[in-house]
Amino acid sequence: MTETEYIILISGMGIVSFLPRWIPLFFLSRKKMPDILVEWLELIPASILSALLFPTLLTNGKIREFNPLSTEFIVAIPTFIFAWYTKSLAWTLVFGMILYWGAGFF
Repeated sequence: MTETEYIILISGMGIVSFLPRWIPLFFLSRKKMPDILVEWLELIPASILSALLFPTLLTNGKIREFNPLSTEFIVAIPTFIFAWYTKSLAWTLVFGMILYWGAGFF
């Protein structure tokens, strides 16, 4: 590929990544959305995080076998409790990393 083709390729990837985020923001930012829709949209980050975390925490191996005694799951339980009480993302990250690092010694 030539330099021009790389620039076109990267620009195209930027556009198709940017437009799906910008279009709804542009058209919906000036409108009052129904409360039920706002409440539903607030649940999306939690559901995405759950979808990313739970398979990693509860399964392992290439075949993805259920393993509730994995290090990740055991460390996640006190980390979730810590997050629940502190409501601090930064301290929860630090706490979880320290626990995971400490669990590596056992």
